[in-house]
Amino acid sequence: MPLTVSKILADNYADYYEQNESLSEWRRLGALDKCGNIVRLCSGLNHSEILEVGCGEGAILQRLSELQFGTKYTGLEISPSAVQRALEKELSKVEIQLFDGYELLFPDKRFDLAIISHVLEHVEYPRKLIYEAAKVARVVFIEVPLEDNLRLSKEFVFDRVGHINFYNVNSISRLVQSCGMRILATYLSHSSRQSYVYRKGRLHGPVSYLVKEATLRSLPRLATNVFTYNYSLIYTEHTISSEAESRASVG
Repeated sequence: MPLTVSKILADNYADYYEQNESLSEWRRLGALDKCGNIVRLCSGLNHSEILEVGCGEGAILQRLSELQFGTKYTGLEISPSAVQRALEKELSKVEIQLFDGYELLFPDKRFDLAIISHVLEHVEYPRKLIYEAAKVARVVFIEVPLEDNLRLSKEFVFDRVGHINFYNVNSISRLVQSCGMRILATYLSHSSRQSYVYRKGRLHGPVSYLVKEATLRSLPRLATNVFTYNYSLIYTEHTISSEAESRASVG
């Protein structure tokens, strides 16, 4: 029996993306940072045809299209409200599809690049998605928030955001490697100053940004133990990694 998203998660995300301009603007700002990381790690690789798994309302695909990073884009999403929002954007050369959350029904290596950005923290079977993405794409980009730090609560409580997995640098890297994949490059980052201002205000936003930026630059290991940052990596299956390795190096 194929894996499917549990009812509690499916119900949570069904109407999650209904009209809310404040959240849409937050996602647009987040897409600027996420696409910056995608370009940083993948610009030297083939990226003509791009698949995004868990595309939400299409903010990342829209930004990549604006940057002309890629020529054809496909987005998959489990939330009907997200698919509707993405379709309303009427993005050129972008196809949006509703899917079951795990099965990627495309031919092997159909895409040059697959993107799984801020998705693995939401899914019940992350290894399945890691395998599926590598099957249909030559290179896969993953980004997750590093929430497994000293600020993480000891008890799990499900909330509307829906994070059920919590990663640090080692755990996300080992998860990918345990699937038999080869990591080609990595990048540690956090959100832009603009995003902090939008979320925390003109006073607290810049202060929070500067503290996290200074800590990350001077004491990166301590920084990830105390604050939440973002970690990006690209990987391939071992059998097709030689060409990609010649264009990317582990950071």
